[in-house]
Amino acid sequence: MGSSGTYPTLEDLHFPSAQTSISQTLSSLRQSALSVSNRLRSIETDGAFVHEVAEHYSLPLVANERCGSWYISPDTKAGSAYFKSTDGHTGQWDFSCRRLNLQLLPLARQYGGCVIVDSTRRGKLMPDALSKTIPIWCAVMNRALFPKETMYHPVALPPNYLGKSEESQIENRIDSFVQSFKALNLDLDHLREQLGKPIRVAWANHDYFHPTDLQKADTYHLFVLCSASKRVHGAEMSEGGYIQGAGDDSEGWAHGLTPPVFWANQDVLKGTVEEDLPDLITQLISEFKQQRAGQEATLISPTRNLFISSTDPTVNNSNKYDLVIDCNGDAAAELENPKRLNLGCASAKLGSRDLRKSLDKVRDFVNDQIGSDSSQSLLVTCDTGKDLSAGALLAIICQFYNDSGEFDASMNKNSISKQFIRQRLAWIVSSNHNVNPSRSTLQSVNAFLM
Repeated sequence: MGSSGTYPTLEDLHFPSAQTSISQTLSSLRQSALSVSNRLRSIETDGAFVHEVAEHYSLPLVANERCGSWYISPDTKAGSAYFKSTDGHTGQWDFSCRRLNLQLLPLARQYGGCVIVDSTRRGKLMPDALSKTIPIWCAVMNRALFPKETMYHPVALPPNYLGKSEESQIENRIDSFVQSFKALNLDLDHLREQLGKPIRVAWANHDYFHPTDLQKADTYHLFVLCSASKRVHGAEMSEGGYIQGAGDDSEGWAHGLTPPVFWANQDVLKGTVEEDLPDLITQLISEFKQQRAGQEATLISPTRNLFISSTDPTVNNSNKYDLVIDCNGDAAAELENPKRLNLGCASAKLGSRDLRKSLDKVRDFVNDQIGSDSSQSLLVTCDTGKDLSAGALLAIICQFYNDSGEFDASMNKNSISKQFIRQRLAWIVSSNHNVNPSRSTLQSVNAFLM
């Protein structure tokens, strides 16, 4: 009713101004619903479900990085995995030879299996990593390591989720994936011993547990693929602040906040108003980095003198390593130190291009330094310890290290092939399971070597 007690007049109605369109208003509402506070509360809710799943199966929690770590308290996190959803996309099914995830084998043997945690955004029940990528990986492991245990060879897929045609096409590719895995020339007997038994797959999400009565057993290890978030069909505004897949794409919303910092500071984060969160997060991250300073580098087996880590002054300047290559280090700041090489690469994709231009310097540095004394230790670092440093190490190993992991400057550089590069990359990812070189970094190394 209008102000006169009759039907409203035109003057009584409020229309958005020309400067504030309906789409802008809806966008503003959506951004409000997707606030950092709502995301952190949603993550906390989903984390409670994830820990209930772990208790139900009496299995440890493994995060499928990067999203999965948001839902697992660090004191209950048994490990990390790197399974890409794109390897499960329709028509693109794949087994990744650069993300082997072999760290899961001894963990499964120790605990009888694990719960692998991931999430996906609005509308989907589970990410393709859980519905396809990991089931493919499990089938490859079972066939490659337990060729006689044929009852575990078919690829297990979630119930009534994929079409029969897609299931059949995936099944038909498994044998070729097994051959790709075997071509890496890894010690399959050792891997079989690490795992011990074949793998069975189950799924856990807010809609169902399947198979309903499956638990770990003496004859197999159980991998439970857990989608942390409940499925939301409507718009974000309709869920009272709950956000499905709230941990996804954290680069776009978290202001640098990481899962360990979140779990260590839940109460103070919840008690802080939205506009003050960015400054608080910056402070918490700085404090966390100071606490973590001085981490150890990882030896790349079977070499006895190559190490990898993130760039950390306490490690780089500790004099523990005879030689240091810092991929992101300022090239002008070497101070004529013949034992140190700074490449001056940028970060991310720009850094991958910079690395390609710098690999000849890496080759010459290694040839001069280790060539004159092969007992010297070499530490290779980058900002993350996962990408550019892995690329530089891969180039070094391919050019100078024989099959036994010994320095050999007389290696035939003309015999380097893509398969040879994959085999050497397997050394790095098997030694440090957090290493995850980007496609652009690997392309730069391939282009340089070949």
